[in-house]
Amino acid sequence: MTLFVLDGTDAIPWRELAGPLVTAEDSLARLDERLARSPVHEGFVARTHFYDAAAALWLEGELVDVEDLVLHDTHMDIRTPSHELTRAHAVLRARRLIVANRPDWALSPNGLRQLRGRGAGTQDASSPEIHATAAEGAGDEEADESANDDLNDGLGAEFAAIDALLDRTRKVLDGLAAAPVSPPQQVPMGEKNPLVYDPDWDEEERLSDWRAVLNRTTGQPPVLSAALLWDAWETKEPLQHLPWLGQLLVGAMLRQARKTSAHLVCLNTGLRAIPRERRRARDRTARLIGFLEGVTEAAVAGLKEHDRLMLAREQMGRRLRGRRGHSKLPQLVELVLSRPLVSSAMIEKDLKVTTRGALNLVAELGLREITGRGRYRAWGILG
Repeated sequence: MTLFVLDGTDAIPWRELAGPLVTAEDSLARLDERLARSPVHEGFVARTHFYDAAAALWLEGELVDVEDLVLHDTHMDIRTPSHELTRAHAVLRARRLIVANRPDWALSPNGLRQLRGRGAGTQDASSPEIHATAAEGAGDEEADESANDDLNDGLGAEFAAIDALLDRTRKVLDGLAAAPVSPPQQVPMGEKNPLVYDPDWDEEERLSDWRAVLNRTTGQPPVLSAALLWDAWETKEPLQHLPWLGQLLVGAMLRQARKTSAHLVCLNTGLRAIPRERRRARDRTARLIGFLEGVTEAAVAGLKEHDRLMLAREQMGRRLRGRRGHSKLPQLVELVLSRPLVSSAMIEKDLKVTTRGALNLVAELGLREITGRGRYRAWGILG
């Protein structure tokens, strides 16, 4: 028995997918329902953005420390950011952008354009047009100054031409004349550098094929549609330098279908628990089953994280009893729940306190230091 035919020749076996599909649907619905009524909903969403961004780079074979990502996000790096760290931060910003907009925004033409970094923006001071205008203005000023000099000395231009001719003659006689060097060719605006992009890689055509799969899966169970979309992205590879965007778009589709209205599913975190041999299997059914199990793993991990945050909130709430109304401890509790870790500098910036005040608040709340360092320390919630 088949449920959906993707390309007219390769059907999806319902018998093999039914079990993993039902489990994934049930787990995802349970997590979203619990988050919709949870007092730690906002903190959960903010924390999972960091974990999923780090997992996205892990799936590509790059290791990004969540601690470095948190500090980089607050512009408080303790070391020079690596290329992998900046890419993870791009994933983090993309997740926040998807959540901050309407559920149907990410899959719209405008949303895709902005997520790909091709949104229309205003020109800044570094744009070539402004540089050209400035150069032309400088050239005009120099021309005016030269004209004034020529008025003062009518033979200045002639003497300059004679000096240039004598200089070229001397170089020729000395055998030092060189062939004119042509300026380096620059890539025209709107064209991609062939040293960075494959000229034969038609991103627009591949993305159009992927969107065709999106249209054909309309009406199917949301998680099954997500599996088909994810597999199509993995096989077609529409974008050369943004492979991680596929998981976010699949999560956005689930959000658009109201399957996950309270959060953006952390597909990278779930797929991280699935062996690469299963995620990259030659058999498509095996890949789809691996994806469905990854969704289940993401939901189960989310439920555990939610329970852990609820327990931590209850424990920290006990320390707030009897505090004055202007105490900073409640704000620190919200900050700790929304970040995988916090540093004294982050507490100073968000709570507007001194360094000594930040350390006193940490001691009063009973947070545990998680780095083991004497300097650049950080605190967080340990399971």
